[in-house]
Amino acid sequence: MITVLTFLLGGLALLVSVPVLVLLGQVLLAYLPARAQPVAARARPQVAVLVPAHDEASIIAATLASLVPQLQAGDRLLVVADNCSDDTARRAEEGGAEVVVRQDALRRGKGYALDFGMRHLAADPPQVVIIVDADCRAEQGALEQLALRCAQSGRPVQALYLMKALAGAGLKVQVAEFAWRVKNLVRPRGWARVGLPCQLMGSGMAFPWQDLAAVDLANGHLVEDVKLGLDLCQRGTPPLFCPQALVTSQFPTSEQGLNSQRTRWEHGHLGLMLADAPRRAWAAFSQRNVALAGLTLDVLVPPLALLVLMLLGLNALTWVAYAVADVATPAWMALSALLLLALAVLLAWARFCRDVIPFSVLLYAPFYALRKVPVYVGFLIKRQVEWVRSRREDD
Repeated sequence: MITVLTFLLGGLALLVSVPVLVLLGQVLLAYLPARAQPVAARARPQVAVLVPAHDEASIIAATLASLVPQLQAGDRLLVVADNCSDDTARRAEEGGAEVVVRQDALRRGKGYALDFGMRHLAADPPQVVIIVDADCRAEQGALEQLALRCAQSGRPVQALYLMKALAGAGLKVQVAEFAWRVKNLVRPRGWARVGLPCQLMGSGMAFPWQDLAAVDLANGHLVEDVKLGLDLCQRGTPPLFCPQALVTSQFPTSEQGLNSQRTRWEHGHLGLMLADAPRRAWAAFSQRNVALAGLTLDVLVPPLALLVLMLLGLNALTWVAYAVADVATPAWMALSALLLLALAVLLAWARFCRDVIPFSVLLYAPFYALRKVPVYVGFLIKRQVEWVRSRREDD
């Protein structure tokens, strides 16, 4: 009986340890100096900036104001006003964009909007398509960096996409900003050090026209960007990370907006992990596709809050088993995994996030994780499967 219990709990501890080891490896690799990525002297290719927008009248002007000065002769800036009930289209036109309006109450979600925009661009296709969300700002030089790197490599390119907390934001938002930096800065930086691809992050993405046009974008997946990156990686064009191009956004300030946003992202991520990751792992093995294997491992790292909860629960379970049945090995494995996660978080904060949040905020992280239990229970009971726009304070 003890042998069976040791085997089961040990197997569970080993399973949970895999994403911890991946995360720690990425953090350690991120400490390595960057390899030079020279951009060949050449004219920037013609680009089309594609902006999907749903009821973004309040912020679309600011987004376009960050994009228009970066455009060159022959470039296009296309806004897809998707199922809007406000005057997003008019304000986008006033901001200097070409606008197409899409209305389809049944087929909702960003993927459908992108597909609609791509079909509109197909009459006069650009060399490179750059996707920027309607609530983002492209920092100076971002379009130039993305377009040149995309043309030089012939592969999709992902900018550094950071979400920021407003000054004076509460602990919950500060921890969320830290977790976002780990996911979108530290982890892709680490994988890039050994030539592995990064996940697509939804905004600040550049694609050779022929690659994006060959992919079926028309879907309502909650994390269509991550799925698209896996699709492209499996097709032989893994995404590159380009931290020199910066795209930024802000977390919603309302509690409802923040919860809605996190639920959409995390339910989508977990659904993809369960439904898609095994298939991708098999494809990576059968194709001997190292890039796809690396990206699949990256996708298998759950959100930090969930990883913390998993390890706390695992430690409680294994140490109870140790106390009751003298099953020691799984308990020490679980504790080791928890300590390695703490090390990864500490190293990530010390090098990449010290200027964003004080160390004291990290002490709140376990309580932040506990507050997210309803999100994960909701995934088991009533998973969100449809895209829902996050409510903002000006709605």
